[in-house]
Parts: sequence; structure tokens; C-alpha cells
Amino acid sequence: MILIAHSLGCITVAHWAATAPVQLLRQVRGALLVAPADVERPACAPALRNFAPIPTTMLPFPSQVVSSDNDAAVSAPRALELARNWGAEAGILAGAGHINVKSGHQRWEQGFAYLYRLQNRMEHHALRRA
Repeated sequence: MILIAHSLGCITVAHWAATAPVQLLRQVRGALLVAPADVERPACAPALRNFAPIPTTMLPFPSQVVSSDNDAAVSAPRALELARNWGAEAGILAGAGHINVKSGHQRWEQGFAYLYRLQNRMEHHALRRA
């Protein structure tokens, strides 16, 4: 199974991965994490702060973080830091906002390219484990 998460869902995946049983974690082949919401930022809505602190442990499966240089929910440097902490590859898009419909995205073709890149990473990971 491949997990695909957006915004708060990315933080939820990190929390889940930090506490889930090993037998469930083994079922996850990879995760595409798009526009992670920084629930620790000062301007974060109080209801979202309940998701803090954001886990900083490496994810036990290959992952790809995709963010933007003008996302109000996370700064580019913070997105890169989250990716580093999680052991994920990172991609920062120029002017893509929160990478959702509200920021002008409909069918997000570029997302398929990131998914393909993640699948390549998953294949290399599987070869190393074999």
C-alpha cells in the first residue's frame, strides 16, 4: 500500500508511523506527503495545534515530501526540515501555494511525476532489503 496525504494528513501519517504496530507498518511500501501543515507555526489555528509536537523520527518506509515556496501552512525551510527528519526526499515547487484546489490546482499532473519518483525509490528500497 502507498499512503498519499495532504496537509494535516502528512502530520497524521508521521504520528501513525511513530505508534503503529510493526505488522501494519510493513504493509506500507511508501508515502507521498504533499504540503505538510506545520502545526507548530505561530499562526497555526488552535484546533490544529493538538497535532503538535510533530514527530521527528524517520519514517520506516520510503517517502517523498512535496511543498511550495509560498505555502501559508509551512515555509519551504520547514518543509525541508520535516523531510530531513522523516528521511524523505523533498521537492519544493515555485509558487504552488498549498497545492490544493484553492491555490489553483485541479488534476495535479505534477503529482503523478512525484508518485513515479516515489515508486522508483520504493523499488530500490525493496532491492536493498532482498
